[in-house]
Amino acid sequence: MGASVATGMQMLAVRPCIPACKQVLGSTSALSAFGRALSTRTGFASCSKPTSVGPMTSSNCKRVIVRAMSQRGSQGLPIDLTGKRAFIAGVADDNGYGWAIAKALAAAGAEILVGTWVPALNIFETSLRRGKFDESRKLPDGSLMEIAKVYPLDAVYDTPEDVPEDVMLIVYDVFVVISLSCFMSLLFMLQVKTNKRYAGASNWTVKEVAETVKNDFGSIDILVHSLANGPEVTKPLLETSRRGYLAAISASSYSFVSLLQHFLPIMNPGGASISLTYIASERIIPGYGGGMSSAKAALESDTRVLAYEAGRKGKIRVNTISAGPLGSRAAKAIGFIEKMIEYSYVNAPLQKELLAAEVGNTAAFLVSPLASAVTGSTIYVDNGLNTMGLALDSPTLST
Repeated sequence: MGASVATGMQMLAVRPCIPACKQVLGSTSALSAFGRALSTRTGFASCSKPTSVGPMTSSNCKRVIVRAMSQRGSQGLPIDLTGKRAFIAGVADDNGYGWAIAKALAAAGAEILVGTWVPALNIFETSLRRGKFDESRKLPDGSLMEIAKVYPLDAVYDTPEDVPEDVMLIVYDVFVVISLSCFMSLLFMLQVKTNKRYAGASNWTVKEVAETVKNDFGSIDILVHSLANGPEVTKPLLETSRRGYLAAISASSYSFVSLLQHFLPIMNPGGASISLTYIASERIIPGYGGGMSSAKAALESDTRVLAYEAGRKGKIRVNTISAGPLGSRAAKAIGFIEKMIEYSYVNAPLQKELLAAEVGNTAAFLVSPLASAVTGSTIYVDNGLNTMGLALDSPTLST
């Protein structure tokens, strides 16, 4: 430690002190050359006699630099994902954060692949095909978001070997009916009637989906985790069963680990991955139970560890967005989402509706080169609600 400090002090002692302006533009002669060149190319008046290498005092010089910068700045600072390919896990309709992220990435030029929960696949694809989502598919330039391919996905299962037997029966149902006797076929069909979630679908485990995407497209640049499920979310934690708790962890947090584990080998270096979390990971939200608050806390912790591991292994950035409440179909499962939206509107520093597009825009930034040094972070997009320590509508303030 002492040696390190001493070395640092020595470096400071020998490092020349260069005025900030000189570091940017160079010597006095370079400044003069810069002025002459700018005058020749633009017709602006140049400063022929700069008085120092410090801050410029000539009004002519100020006009030159300000006008030159304003012309360059008129192009803006665009988020350009042209040539990038994104896989977004957890899109099953057109009104959630996953859909909003897909639209934002598409508007920035990315190619969109979607992973949809198997039981919702047919309805989602049918709605797309029949144009029911056309209005919500509109991008800022008036075109419609295109989805290159929709994949069946159940991120609770990592490999085919992990799939329970009763689910596997669904997958092989058609084969069974054709190849076995009528009695055996009838027996299996009776079992199918109790669980039709996976009928007709195949290659929907995480490993299989990653392999299929590799076969179809070769590689991806962006991985988005927009998945969460807690079968006992309406139960207080004290009443949550072990099975319900572990199911919430499996579907809502480990699924991100699994997705990154299997997709990392086909992600291009410099790519990025994001997930969605919620303030219940660090604050008490009564009613958000069933182990879901624990799952979100695990997701945020995993984000930091995965940022290190994926960064070192594949040069992939990993972040998570803590989004405020949104009245999506999925969120309505907790039963009081409308009250949470109203609470946020009343108490957040920014008293306005939180739009799904605002989360989508943040995601587009995080996966873009503009955020090339941001990883392992939890980014709040909730109108600032996470900063409040006391609710404005608290009875404490009215007494």
